Amino acid sequence: MQISDSQSKKNARVLIITYYWPPSAGSGVQRWLKFAKYLPEFGWDPVIFTPENPDFELKDETLLSEISAQTEVLKFPIWEPYNLFRKLKREKAGDTSKVLEKSKRSLMDKFGIWLRANAIIPDPRVFWVKPSVNFLLDLVNSGQFQAIITTGPPHSLHLIGLQLHQKHKIPWLADFRDPWSKWEFLDTLPMTSWARRKHEKLEKKVLSKATAISTISPIFQSEMEALSNRKVDLLTNGFDEDDLPDDWTKRIPSSSSFEIVYTGVIDAIRNPIPFLEAMKSSLAHNKGNVMLRFVGKVSDGVKTYIQADDWLSAHVKLEGYVSHEKVFDFYGQAHLLLLILTDTKNAKGNIPGKLFEYMATGKPIIALGDPDGDAAGILQKANAGKVYAHSDMEGIRKFLRDFEPEVNHTPSPEIQQYSRKNLTKQLAMILDRISDK
Repeated sequence: MQISDSQSKKNARVLIITYYWPPSAGSGVQRWLKFAKYLPEFGWDPVIFTPENPDFELKDETLLSEISAQTEVLKFPIWEPYNLFRKLKREKAGDTSKVLEKSKRSLMDKFGIWLRANAIIPDPRVFWVKPSVNFLLDLVNSGQFQAIITTGPPHSLHLIGLQLHQKHKIPWLADFRDPWSKWEFLDTLPMTSWARRKHEKLEKKVLSKATAISTISPIFQSEMEALSNRKVDLLTNGFDEDDLPDDWTKRIPSSSSFEIVYTGVIDAIRNPIPFLEAMKSSLAHNKGNVMLRFVGKVSDGVKTYIQADDWLSAHVKLEGYVSHEKVFDFYGQAHLLLLILTDTKNAKGNIPGKLFEYMATGKPIIALGDPDGDAAGILQKANAGKVYAHSDMEGIRKFLRDFEPEVNHTPSPEIQQYSRKNLTKQLAMILDRISDK
Protein backbone atom coordinates (compact mmCIF):
# COMPACT_ATOMS: atom_id res chain seq x y z
CA MET A 1 0.00 0.00 0.00
CA GLN A 2 1.52 3.31 -1.10
CA ILE A 3 0.91 6.52 0.85
CA SER A 4 1.58 9.83 -0.86
CA ASP A 5 3.90 12.36 0.80
CA SER A 6 1.05 14.88 1.07
CA GLN A 7 -1.18 12.37 2.85
CA SER A 8 1.59 11.16 5.15
CA LYS A 9 2.46 14.70 6.27
CA LYS A 10 -1.11 15.21 7.47
CA ASN A 11 -1.13 12.00 9.46
CA ALA A 12 -0.43 11.69 13.16
CA ARG A 13 2.14 9.12 14.27
CA VAL A 14 1.37 6.24 16.63
CA LEU A 15 4.04 4.08 18.25
CA ILE A 16 2.96 0.41 18.33
CA ILE A 17 4.94 -1.68 20.83
CA THR A 18 4.61 -5.38 19.99
CA TYR A 19 6.71 -8.45 20.71
CA TYR A 20 5.39 -10.35 17.69
CA TRP A 21 6.26 -9.00 14.26
CA PRO A 22 7.30 -10.64 10.97
CA PRO A 23 9.03 -12.96 10.39
CA SER A 24 7.32 -14.27 13.52
CA ALA A 25 4.07 -16.06 12.69
CA GLY A 26 0.70 -16.42 14.40
CA SER A 27 -2.48 -14.48 15.14
CA GLY A 28 -0.67 -11.96 17.35
CA VAL A 29 1.43 -10.96 14.35
CA GLN A 30 -1.51 -10.79 11.96
CA ARG A 31 -3.50 -8.47 14.23
CA TRP A 32 -0.99 -5.62 14.31
CA LEU A 33 0.51 -6.26 10.89
CA LYS A 34 -2.95 -5.63 9.39
CA PHE A 35 -3.72 -2.64 11.61
CA ALA A 36 -0.39 -1.12 10.54
CA LYS A 37 -1.25 -1.79 6.90
CA TYR A 38 -4.51 0.18 6.94
CA LEU A 39 -3.91 2.86 9.60
CA PRO A 40 -2.46 5.44 7.15
CA GLU A 41 -5.78 5.44 5.28
CA PHE A 42 -7.42 6.73 8.46
CA GLY A 43 -4.96 9.45 9.40
CA TRP A 44 -2.36 7.57 11.44
CA ASP A 45 1.15 6.52 10.44
CA PRO A 46 2.32 3.50 12.48
CA VAL A 47 5.85 3.21 13.88
CA ILE A 48 6.57 -0.32 15.08
CA PHE A 49 8.80 -0.98 18.09
CA THR A 50 9.73 -4.65 18.37
CA PRO A 51 12.62 -6.83 19.62
CA GLU A 52 15.63 -7.21 17.36
CA ASN A 53 16.26 -10.80 18.48
CA PRO A 54 12.96 -12.26 19.79
CA ASP A 55 12.66 -15.87 20.93
CA PHE A 56 9.93 -17.49 18.86
CA GLU A 57 9.62 -20.85 17.19
CA LEU A 58 7.27 -20.27 14.25
CA LYS A 59 8.42 -18.07 11.38
CA ASP A 60 6.77 -17.00 8.14
CA GLU A 61 9.16 -15.06 5.93
CA THR A 62 6.38 -14.32 3.42
CA LEU A 63 4.77 -11.93 5.93
CA LEU A 64 7.70 -9.56 5.49
CA SER A 65 6.34 -8.64 2.07
CA GLU A 66 3.17 -7.27 3.73
CA ILE A 67 5.07 -4.54 5.58
CA SER A 68 4.66 -1.28 3.67
CA ALA A 69 7.85 0.48 2.60
CA GLN A 70 6.44 3.55 4.38
CA THR A 71 6.11 1.73 7.73
CA GLU A 72 8.96 2.62 10.07
CA VAL A 73 10.15 -0.33 12.17
CA LEU A 74 12.40 0.25 15.20
CA LYS A 75 14.17 -2.87 16.46
CA PHE A 76 15.81 -2.98 19.87
CA PRO A 77 17.79 -5.88 21.44
CA ILE A 78 16.11 -8.04 24.06
CA TRP A 79 17.53 -10.44 26.63
CA GLU A 80 15.32 -13.35 27.61
CA PRO A 81 16.01 -15.99 30.29
CA TYR A 82 15.00 -18.69 27.81
CA ASN A 83 18.44 -18.28 26.24
CA LEU A 84 20.21 -19.14 29.51
CA PHE A 85 17.82 -22.00 30.26
CA ARG A 86 18.38 -23.43 26.79
CA LYS A 87 22.17 -23.33 27.15
CA LEU A 88 22.02 -25.14 30.48
CA LYS A 89 19.87 -27.87 28.92
CA ARG A 90 21.64 -27.83 25.56
CA GLU A 91 18.36 -27.42 23.73
CA LYS A 92 17.51 -25.90 20.38
CA ALA A 93 15.25 -22.86 19.86
CA GLY A 94 11.63 -23.81 20.45
CA ASP A 95 12.33 -26.81 22.69
CA THR A 96 11.83 -24.79 25.86
CA SER A 97 8.26 -23.94 24.88
CA LYS A 98 7.38 -27.66 24.92
CA VAL A 99 8.24 -28.17 28.59
CA LEU A 100 4.65 -27.66 29.79
CA GLU A 101 3.45 -30.39 27.40
CA LYS A 102 5.82 -33.02 28.78
CA SER A 103 4.28 -35.87 30.77
CA LYS A 104 7.64 -36.50 32.46
CA ARG A 105 9.74 -33.50 33.46
CA SER A 106 13.30 -33.40 34.67
CA LEU A 107 14.30 -31.56 37.84
CA MET A 108 15.66 -28.78 35.59
CA ASP A 109 12.29 -28.60 33.80
CA LYS A 110 10.41 -28.30 37.09
CA PHE A 111 12.81 -25.68 38.42
CA GLY A 112 12.54 -23.65 35.24
CA ILE A 113 8.73 -23.75 35.30
CA TRP A 114 8.67 -22.71 38.98
CA LEU A 115 10.98 -19.76 38.24
CA ARG A 116 8.81 -18.74 35.30
CA ALA A 117 5.73 -18.82 37.51
CA ASN A 118 7.04 -17.07 40.60
CA ALA A 119 10.22 -15.13 39.90
CA ILE A 120 9.70 -13.73 36.38
CA ILE A 121 6.56 -11.60 36.59
CA PRO A 122 4.61 -10.94 34.50
CA ASP A 123 6.58 -12.92 31.90
CA PRO A 124 10.11 -13.57 30.58
CA ARG A 125 10.04 -10.39 28.44
CA VAL A 126 10.01 -8.19 31.55
CA PHE A 127 13.77 -7.64 31.19
CA TRP A 128 13.04 -5.64 28.02
CA VAL A 129 10.95 -3.06 29.88
CA LYS A 130 13.57 -0.79 31.44
CA PRO A 131 15.97 -0.58 28.45
CA SER A 132 13.03 0.00 26.09
CA VAL A 133 11.67 2.85 28.19
CA ASN A 134 15.14 4.43 28.30
CA PHE A 135 15.45 4.12 24.52
CA LEU A 136 11.97 5.43 23.69
CA LEU A 137 11.66 8.23 26.21
CA ASP A 138 13.71 10.76 24.22
CA LEU A 139 11.64 10.03 21.11
CA VAL A 140 8.40 10.47 23.04
CA ASN A 141 9.61 13.63 24.76
CA SER A 142 10.62 15.17 21.44
CA GLY A 143 7.05 14.89 20.15
CA GLN A 144 7.69 12.11 17.64
CA PHE A 145 4.36 10.41 18.43
CA GLN A 146 0.83 11.55 19.15
CA ALA A 147 -0.15 8.23 20.78
CA ILE A 148 1.27 4.86 21.77
CA ILE A 149 -0.19 1.34 21.70
CA THR A 150 0.98 -1.69 23.66
CA THR A 151 -0.34 -5.17 22.89
CA GLY A 152 -0.12 -8.24 25.09
CA PRO A 153 0.58 -10.96 25.79
CA PRO A 154 3.37 -10.72 26.66
CA HIS A 155 1.79 -8.39 29.20
CA SER A 156 5.16 -7.00 30.26
CA LEU A 157 4.92 -4.77 27.17
CA HIS A 158 2.10 -2.89 28.90
CA LEU A 159 4.62 -1.90 31.56
CA ILE A 160 6.57 -0.05 28.84
CA GLY A 161 3.42 1.87 27.94
CA LEU A 162 2.69 2.53 31.61
CA GLN A 163 6.09 4.10 32.26
CA LEU A 164 6.10 6.18 29.07
CA HIS A 165 2.60 7.42 29.87
CA GLN A 166 3.50 8.28 33.45
CA LYS A 167 6.65 10.14 32.43
CA HIS A 168 5.15 12.04 29.49
CA LYS A 169 1.32 11.74 29.70
CA ILE A 170 1.21 10.64 26.05
CA PRO A 171 -2.16 9.06 25.11
CA TRP A 172 -1.86 5.29 25.52
CA LEU A 173 -4.04 2.41 24.29
CA ALA A 174 -3.45 -0.93 26.06
CA ASP A 175 -4.61 -3.80 23.81
CA PHE A 176 -5.31 -7.21 25.38
CA ARG A 177 -5.39 -10.20 23.02
CA ASP A 178 -5.85 -12.40 26.11
CA PRO A 179 -6.82 -11.61 29.70
CA TRP A 180 -4.05 -11.02 32.24
CA SER A 181 -4.65 -12.17 35.82
CA LYS A 182 -7.56 -14.35 34.66
CA TRP A 183 -5.65 -15.81 31.70
CA GLU A 184 -6.05 -19.58 31.56
CA PHE A 185 -2.35 -20.04 30.76
CA LEU A 186 -1.41 -18.86 34.26
CA ASP A 187 -3.43 -21.75 35.70
CA THR A 188 -1.03 -24.21 34.05
CA LEU A 189 1.85 -22.82 36.14
CA PRO A 190 2.73 -23.74 39.77
CA MET A 191 2.08 -20.18 40.90
CA THR A 192 2.15 -19.07 44.53
CA SER A 193 -0.56 -16.81 45.93
CA TRP A 194 2.08 -14.07 46.23
CA ALA A 195 2.86 -14.29 42.50
CA ARG A 196 -0.83 -14.25 41.62
CA ARG A 197 -1.32 -11.09 43.69
CA LYS A 198 1.65 -9.48 41.92
CA HIS A 199 0.00 -10.11 38.55
CA GLU A 200 -3.26 -8.62 39.82
CA LYS A 201 -1.48 -5.55 41.19
CA LEU A 202 0.35 -4.87 37.91
CA GLU A 203 -2.82 -5.48 35.91
CA LYS A 204 -4.81 -3.08 38.08
CA LYS A 205 -2.20 -0.37 37.58
CA VAL A 206 -2.26 -0.79 33.78
CA LEU A 207 -6.06 -0.88 33.63
CA SER A 208 -6.40 2.24 35.77
CA LYS A 209 -3.69 4.33 34.09
CA ALA A 210 -4.14 3.54 30.36
CA THR A 211 -5.94 6.27 28.40
CA ALA A 212 -7.97 3.54 26.67
CA ILE A 213 -8.23 -0.24 26.79
CA SER A 214 -9.18 -2.66 24.01
CA THR A 215 -9.69 -6.40 23.78
CA ILE A 216 -10.78 -9.00 21.24
CA SER A 217 -14.11 -10.44 22.41
CA PRO A 218 -17.33 -9.32 24.12
CA ILE A 219 -16.80 -11.72 27.04
CA PHE A 220 -13.26 -10.45 27.67
CA GLN A 221 -14.61 -6.91 27.29
CA SER A 222 -17.22 -7.47 30.02
CA GLU A 223 -14.71 -9.14 32.34
CA MET A 224 -12.20 -6.33 31.94
CA GLU A 225 -14.84 -3.66 32.46
CA ALA A 226 -15.78 -5.37 35.72
CA LEU A 227 -12.12 -5.48 36.78
CA SER A 228 -11.36 -1.87 35.82
CA ASN A 229 -14.75 -0.23 36.45
CA ARG A 230 -14.38 1.67 33.17
CA LYS A 231 -15.18 1.45 29.46
CA VAL A 232 -13.24 -1.11 27.39
CA ASP A 233 -13.32 -0.95 23.59
CA LEU A 234 -14.02 -4.05 21.52
CA LEU A 235 -11.59 -4.62 18.63
CA THR A 236 -12.01 -8.15 17.33
CA ASN A 237 -9.60 -9.87 15.00
CA GLY A 238 -10.64 -10.17 11.38
CA PHE A 239 -9.74 -11.12 7.83
CA ASP A 240 -7.97 -9.24 5.06
CA GLU A 241 -9.68 -9.40 1.66
CA ASP A 242 -6.28 -8.91 0.05
CA ASP A 243 -5.22 -12.32 1.42
CA LEU A 244 -7.78 -14.17 -0.69
CA PRO A 245 -6.03 -15.36 -3.88
CA ASP A 246 -7.26 -13.89 -7.17
CA ASP A 247 -8.36 -17.34 -8.37
CA TRP A 248 -10.08 -18.18 -5.09
CA THR A 249 -13.55 -18.72 -6.60
CA LYS A 250 -12.09 -21.20 -9.10
CA ARG A 251 -10.61 -23.45 -6.40
CA ILE A 252 -13.11 -26.29 -6.20
CA PRO A 253 -12.49 -29.27 -3.89
CA SER A 254 -12.64 -32.81 -5.20
CA SER A 255 -16.05 -34.43 -5.36
CA SER A 256 -14.55 -37.91 -4.83
CA SER A 257 -13.39 -37.32 -1.26
CA PHE A 258 -14.43 -35.61 1.98
CA GLU A 259 -11.71 -33.16 3.06
CA ILE A 260 -11.69 -31.60 6.54
CA VAL A 261 -9.04 -28.97 7.30
CA TYR A 262 -7.79 -27.51 10.57
CA THR A 263 -5.24 -24.70 10.55
CA GLY A 264 -3.32 -23.36 13.53
CA VAL A 265 -1.85 -24.70 16.77
CA ILE A 266 -2.87 -27.86 18.61
CA ASP A 267 -1.47 -27.66 22.15
CA ALA A 268 -2.24 -28.43 25.78
CA ILE A 269 -5.43 -26.31 25.85
CA ARG A 270 -6.75 -27.12 22.36
CA ASN A 271 -7.79 -30.76 22.41
CA PRO A 272 -8.92 -32.36 19.10
CA ILE A 273 -9.22 -35.90 20.48
CA PRO A 274 -13.03 -35.76 20.98
CA PHE A 275 -13.39 -34.80 17.32
CA LEU A 276 -10.99 -37.56 16.24
CA GLU A 277 -13.03 -40.12 18.18
CA ALA A 278 -16.30 -38.84 16.74
CA MET A 279 -14.89 -38.75 13.21
CA LYS A 280 -13.71 -42.34 13.42
CA SER A 281 -16.96 -43.69 14.84
CA SER A 282 -19.23 -41.81 12.43
CA LEU A 283 -17.23 -41.87 9.18
CA ALA A 284 -15.21 -45.09 9.22
CA HIS A 285 -18.04 -46.95 7.50
CA ASN A 286 -20.15 -44.19 5.93
CA LYS A 287 -17.54 -42.11 4.12
CA GLY A 288 -14.43 -44.19 3.58
CA ASN A 289 -12.63 -41.63 1.47
CA VAL A 290 -12.25 -39.02 4.20
CA MET A 291 -9.16 -37.03 5.13
CA LEU A 292 -8.57 -34.65 8.04
CA ARG A 293 -5.57 -32.37 7.56
CA PHE A 294 -3.89 -30.57 10.46
CA VAL A 295 -2.03 -27.59 9.03
CA GLY A 296 0.26 -26.19 11.71
CA LYS A 297 2.01 -27.20 14.92
CA VAL A 298 0.54 -30.28 16.64
CA SER A 299 1.45 -31.35 20.18
CA ASP A 300 3.42 -34.55 20.67
CA GLY A 301 0.57 -36.09 22.69
CA VAL A 302 -1.90 -35.76 19.81
CA LYS A 303 0.66 -37.07 17.33
CA THR A 304 1.15 -40.16 19.50
CA TYR A 305 -2.62 -40.65 19.80
CA ILE A 306 -3.04 -40.60 16.01
CA GLN A 307 -0.08 -42.89 15.35
CA ALA A 308 -1.42 -45.49 17.79
CA ASP A 309 -4.65 -45.93 15.78
CA ASP A 310 -4.55 -47.56 12.35
CA TRP A 311 -7.69 -45.87 11.01
CA LEU A 312 -6.67 -42.41 12.22
CA SER A 313 -3.16 -42.87 10.85
CA ALA A 314 -4.67 -43.52 7.43
CA HIS A 315 -7.21 -40.68 7.55
CA VAL A 316 -5.37 -37.88 9.38
CA LYS A 317 -2.50 -36.06 7.73
CA LEU A 318 -0.13 -33.82 9.70
CA GLU A 319 0.89 -31.22 7.14
CA GLY A 320 3.12 -29.25 9.53
CA TYR A 321 3.55 -25.51 9.55
CA VAL A 322 3.14 -23.70 6.22
CA SER A 323 3.24 -20.02 5.28
CA HIS A 324 0.05 -17.99 5.66
CA GLU A 325 -0.05 -17.65 1.88
CA LYS A 326 -0.03 -21.42 1.38
CA VAL A 327 -2.81 -21.96 3.92
CA PHE A 328 -5.28 -20.92 1.22
CA ASP A 329 -4.31 -23.95 -0.86
CA PHE A 330 -5.65 -26.12 1.95
CA TYR A 331 -8.77 -24.00 2.35
CA GLY A 332 -9.39 -24.51 -1.35
CA GLN A 333 -9.29 -28.31 -0.95
CA ALA A 334 -11.63 -28.36 2.03
CA HIS A 335 -15.30 -29.24 2.18
CA LEU A 336 -15.42 -28.55 5.94
CA LEU A 337 -13.24 -26.43 8.23
CA LEU A 338 -12.52 -27.57 11.78
CA LEU A 339 -12.01 -25.14 14.66
CA ILE A 340 -10.74 -26.31 18.06
CA LEU A 341 -11.46 -23.79 20.79
CA THR A 342 -10.18 -24.04 24.34
CA ASP A 343 -12.00 -26.07 26.99
CA THR A 344 -10.94 -23.85 29.87
CA LYS A 345 -12.20 -20.96 31.97
CA ASN A 346 -11.55 -18.45 29.15
CA ALA A 347 -13.46 -20.57 26.63
CA LYS A 348 -16.51 -18.28 26.36
CA GLY A 349 -14.37 -15.37 25.16
CA ASN A 350 -12.08 -17.43 22.96
CA ILE A 351 -12.34 -16.10 19.38
CA PRO A 352 -9.25 -17.20 17.44
CA GLY A 353 -8.19 -14.97 14.58
CA LYS A 354 -8.59 -17.75 12.05
CA LEU A 355 -12.35 -17.91 12.73
CA PHE A 356 -12.83 -14.80 10.57
CA GLU A 357 -10.56 -16.12 7.84
CA TYR A 358 -12.52 -19.39 7.89
CA MET A 359 -15.76 -17.41 7.47
CA ALA A 360 -14.30 -15.37 4.61
CA THR A 361 -13.77 -18.57 2.59
CA GLY A 362 -17.49 -19.35 2.72
CA LYS A 363 -16.75 -22.95 3.75
CA PRO A 364 -18.94 -24.49 6.51
CA ILE A 365 -17.32 -24.67 9.94
CA ILE A 366 -17.58 -27.17 12.77
CA ALA A 367 -16.07 -26.14 16.08
CA LEU A 368 -15.41 -27.69 19.47
CA GLY A 369 -15.83 -25.14 22.24
CA ASP A 370 -18.46 -23.40 24.33
CA PRO A 371 -21.84 -23.42 22.50
CA ASP A 372 -22.79 -20.26 24.43
CA GLY A 373 -19.50 -18.45 23.82
CA ASP A 374 -18.61 -15.48 21.63
CA ALA A 375 -17.32 -17.61 18.74
CA ALA A 376 -20.58 -19.60 18.66
CA GLY A 377 -22.59 -16.38 18.56
CA ILE A 378 -20.60 -15.04 15.61
CA LEU A 379 -20.95 -18.29 13.66
CA GLN A 380 -24.66 -18.56 14.39
CA LYS A 381 -25.39 -14.97 13.34
CA ALA A 382 -23.58 -15.50 10.04
CA ASN A 383 -25.08 -18.98 9.55
CA ALA A 384 -21.49 -20.10 8.98
CA GLY A 385 -21.17 -23.12 11.25
CA LYS A 386 -21.90 -24.85 14.51
CA VAL A 387 -20.09 -25.09 17.86
CA TYR A 388 -20.34 -28.28 19.92
CA ALA A 389 -19.14 -28.83 23.47
CA HIS A 390 -16.06 -31.07 23.67
CA SER A 391 -18.20 -33.59 25.57
CA ASP A 392 -21.07 -33.60 23.02
CA MET A 393 -19.88 -36.68 21.15
CA GLU A 394 -23.32 -37.56 19.81
CA GLY A 395 -23.87 -34.05 18.46
CA ILE A 396 -20.52 -34.11 16.65
CA ARG A 397 -21.18 -37.59 15.27
CA LYS A 398 -24.61 -36.59 13.99
CA PHE A 399 -23.22 -33.48 12.31
CA LEU A 400 -20.58 -35.55 10.50
CA ARG A 401 -23.01 -38.31 9.52
CA ASP A 402 -25.52 -35.82 8.10
CA PHE A 403 -22.99 -33.49 6.45
CA GLU A 404 -23.16 -33.43 2.67
CA PRO A 405 -19.92 -32.11 1.12
CA GLU A 406 -20.52 -29.30 -1.35
CA VAL A 407 -18.10 -27.62 -3.74
CA ASN A 408 -19.49 -24.07 -3.95
CA HIS A 409 -19.86 -21.76 -0.97
CA THR A 410 -20.68 -18.07 -0.59
CA PRO A 411 -19.55 -16.08 2.46
CA SER A 412 -22.25 -14.42 4.55
CA PRO A 413 -22.56 -10.61 4.20
CA GLU A 414 -22.11 -10.57 8.02
CA ILE A 415 -18.39 -11.15 7.51
CA GLN A 416 -17.78 -7.66 6.09
CA GLN A 417 -17.91 -6.05 9.52
CA TYR A 418 -14.80 -8.09 10.37
CA SER A 419 -12.68 -6.94 7.45
CA ARG A 420 -9.29 -5.65 8.59
CA LYS A 421 -9.99 -2.28 6.96
CA ASN A 422 -13.27 -1.79 8.85
CA LEU A 423 -11.63 -2.82 12.12
CA THR A 424 -8.74 -0.42 11.52
CA LYS A 425 -11.24 2.38 11.05
CA GLN A 426 -12.56 1.58 14.53
CA LEU A 427 -9.02 1.62 15.91
CA ALA A 428 -8.35 5.02 14.32
CA MET A 429 -11.52 6.38 15.91
CA ILE A 430 -10.22 5.29 19.33
CA LEU A 431 -6.88 6.98 18.64
CA ASP A 432 -8.66 10.15 17.49
CA ARG A 433 -10.73 10.10 20.65
CA ILE A 434 -7.82 9.81 23.12
CA SER A 435 -5.42 12.17 21.35
CA ASP A 436 -5.52 15.83 20.41
CA LYS A 437 -5.92 14.91 16.72
